[in-house]
Amino acid sequence: MKAASTRSKAGNGGDGIEVIDADGHITESDEQLREFLEAPYSKRRNFYPGDPWDRGLGGTLGTRARDAKTWLDAMDSGGLSTAYLYPTAGLSLGWIREPDVAVAVAKGYNNFASEKFRKESPRLKPVALVPLQDVPEAVKEARRAIKELRLAGIMLPAVGLRKPLGHEDFWPLYAEAEKLDCMLGVHATVRGAHYFAADLFDQFIEVHTVSHAFAQMMQMTSIIFRGVLERFPKLRIAFMEAGCSWVPYWMGRMDEEWEKRGEVEAPLCKKKPSEYIRSGQVYLHAEDYEPLIGATAKVLGHKVLYYASDYPHWDNEYPENIEKLSGREDLPAEARQWLMAGTAKRLYKLQ
Repeated sequence: MKAASTRSKAGNGGDGIEVIDADGHITESDEQLREFLEAPYSKRRNFYPGDPWDRGLGGTLGTRARDAKTWLDAMDSGGLSTAYLYPTAGLSLGWIREPDVAVAVAKGYNNFASEKFRKESPRLKPVALVPLQDVPEAVKEARRAIKELRLAGIMLPAVGLRKPLGHEDFWPLYAEAEKLDCMLGVHATVRGAHYFAADLFDQFIEVHTVSHAFAQMMQMTSIIFRGVLERFPKLRIAFMEAGCSWVPYWMGRMDEEWEKRGEVEAPLCKKKPSEYIRSGQVYLHAEDYEPLIGATAKVLGHKVLYYASDYPHWDNEYPENIEKLSGREDLPAEARQWLMAGTAKRLYKLQ
């Protein structure tokens, strides 16, 4: 991470705008998790399926953030007031095939995140894993994670599960999320390139370029056409790390399909997909490389676009992206304030 001498330690950007990180990452190791898993699961050689990609280009990109102190130091360096934290290895929870292992790993990770991060500082707010391989257990773990462990939301894996996230089998979790009034964060990973049609590529640059965006398009399509947002109108769902400017195009495409075939093939989707996307239920990560953030805000409304650091992953641009996003000339001042903090407060119900 590069130094940011212009940042204050009060959680404000250079122009005095509060900055909240809506999607940072813990780089948890298997060894850290073992302490929090019960036997026999704690004795497993590894918990998640791996992959062969050299993400960090031989250690030249990215860093590690395996403890609260590292995260707090990074926050002070960049001027973050609050950070919502997702796992790194845990992004692959959907690829665990044994349901009982998925349950054990989710519980262990949530215990670890609560004990080693949430309890260390009120500025650190981890998001929970739930084992959708066993939906009744996922519902129970969601309730425990939010009510007992006081975690900040629930992550849904965008890849790995054998059914799309809109499938009715997962609806009990969405009903529980409504009761708990907690957000759902759809997060992708590069593991399983065949899932998002990238298995014809030979280089990580190709696979990673399409991974998150294609996976999020797939899951948004499923969630909306299968009626999740119609059936659960109080849900707040964030799509992570794919940018935001793909959404106006995608919702137009879904609208066209719905108008021609929706009554027959998507009967639970009662309105145009664009109406659900503009309803305030859908939240999106605006990334500083996107040239059309301003145009996207005009289409979707600026109160659904949020800032995220992606620190400490290999492709993060923190804290430089704070300067770039908080100074976007295509956004008015109010929209920039929502982008940097207001939307995250609304998404996570930060009090």
